[in-house]
Amino acid sequence: MRILFTFVGGNGHFEPLVPIADAAREAGHTIAFACGPGMVRAVAAAGFDVLGPDTGHDGQAERRPLLAVSTEREDRILREAFAGHMARARAADGLDLFAAWRPDLLVCEEMDFGSVVAAERSGLPYARVLVIAEGSFVRHHLIAEPLNELRAAHGLPADPGLDMLGRHLVLAPFPPGFRHPDFPLPPTGQALRPRGLDAVPEEAVPRWIGELGDAPTVYFTLGTVFNVESGDLFGRVLAGLRDLPVNVVVTVGEDVDPAELGPQPGHVRVERFVPQAALLPHCDVVVSHGGSGSVIGALAYGLPSVLIPMGADQPQNAARCAALGVSRVLDAVEATPDHVREAVVEILADASYRLAAERLRDEIAALPGPAHAVALLERLVAAEWPSAAEDRSERGPVRPT
Repeated sequence: MRILFTFVGGNGHFEPLVPIADAAREAGHTIAFACGPGMVRAVAAAGFDVLGPDTGHDGQAERRPLLAVSTEREDRILREAFAGHMARARAADGLDLFAAWRPDLLVCEEMDFGSVVAAERSGLPYARVLVIAEGSFVRHHLIAEPLNELRAAHGLPADPGLDMLGRHLVLAPFPPGFRHPDFPLPPTGQALRPRGLDAVPEEAVPRWIGELGDAPTVYFTLGTVFNVESGDLFGRVLAGLRDLPVNVVVTVGEDVDPAELGPQPGHVRVERFVPQAALLPHCDVVVSHGGSGSVIGALAYGLPSVLIPMGADQPQNAARCAALGVSRVLDAVEATPDHVREAVVEILADASYRLAAERLRDEIAALPGPAHAVALLERLVAAEWPSAAEDRSERGPVRPT
């Protein structure tokens, strides 16, 4: 098969696709990616062919102040950006890509609504890969109107229930027990083991990880997007962790200079990036913004968290973690170093947090891996487009640009 993977946004939208793409390539299928220009270089660095121009990423991302969590603001972004102008652009681009590259199948992440419309318009089978763990962020009443306007613009019938979002196959790399019960997977949904359990090559594991002392280890991250709009949050959290009798590992991302945080004592290490699958097996607590990747990554290793949500799906993830007893939640604007210190001490002292996280760890470990997803994709194409196997040989080679 020829499989086109597409996503909008940054790493959090790309990384859930990677294990499936790797497994599909290992199974002998032809793989290409399409994404926004700002992510082309990152996708190529991960070893994939990319269709589209590389605008590069020169210099550091714009730093923005920390804002209080606003449901109204995030709903507006979902409706006007992801389901609005971004979807319109992705639908137009998708039609051109499908005509030029002629895939047998589209695999897109859940926020790439425009590619779904383009696939339906082209008669192309598609699978959606969920990137939001808790499930309640994408609410149909917010996106139905702009997506139906887009459907009409492309000559498709109205879809008031947005059946298009679950029509063929939905892959969810999250444990079912984490998803909010009011937002179940559709009948076409299949839970998968997330990427967090992937092995890391020995040469990619920093030597200092194996030299961490016997004290508990706390890992602190604010992800790869909200790290640049976190104000003084790095400093406040680090001030709360610095005096604890623990090892502290902080990752700030490529767009934040570790020197900004000043000199640190020997038990505190500040890095731009560390492979989480290399570090998390050595940790006891994770302090994070509550992004889906960070939350599920911690749970894959049975680790409780202190969550400090700032926006997007983070508040919903944090609320779900609190309800499941795996996390303490702090307010990003109001949290003081003392609040951070007290929350971490409580998590370390109260075994119930770790036990609750380990129950989800066991659920994650029991899920099928990406090879199962590839089998489902093959079955989907066989069912939806039986002639694909016959005309693949007539198609030209991949020509990434």
